[in-house]
Amino acid sequence: MLKKKKGLSHIAFVVLGLISEENSHGKIIDEKIQKRGMRDWTNIGKSSLYGVLKKLESDGLVQSWIEECDNRMIRVYKITSLGISTLKNKIRNVIYNYKGRNDEDFYVAFSMFPYLSEKEQLLSFSNALERTTIHKKELEDMLKLNRIYPINVTGLFKHPIMVLQTNIEFLKWVIEEIKNGGGKFDPEAYNK
Repeated sequence: MLKKKKGLSHIAFVVLGLISEENSHGKIIDEKIQKRGMRDWTNIGKSSLYGVLKKLESDGLVQSWIEECDNRMIRVYKITSLGISTLKNKIRNVIYNYKGRNDEDFYVAFSMFPYLSEKEQLLSFSNALERTTIHKKELEDMLKLNRIYPINVTGLFKHPIMVLQTNIEFLKWVIEEIKNGGGKFDPEAYNK
């Protein structure tokens, strides 16, 4: 049973998503993280993997069993139905609440968004676009109030405004791609 807590940690989010692709043991999960360069865009270390797997299992999000592989015993993990619903909720909530700030959970959620239905994708990304646009407008208003200050102050508004504009263009592109069928889940894409 899932214990009452504030939600999946970042590393648990990453690991649960990887297990959802296929039944995996720790070494396979670590190889996926390495092969995809995930340590460059997520906050995931090597030593924390097995503790997270144990926590996911104790929370009922994955189940495990022992198999023999290359003359040694390994623990294989599989996502449970509770794990799938928890993962989908996390993906949906992270994208829905995104407002253009640098957020490593957003990158993880983005990498897994095809798990959501097209309707959920469009709703989540449309809300993210709206929130990012509002956040950009708030910063633009603050810049107007602070334009009398030197560049070291105004630049603290100008830089995020420019980044948010790029994020707005990106979110618009994602929404159009989804409308054109680009958000469909292809499990084979992970096994290349």
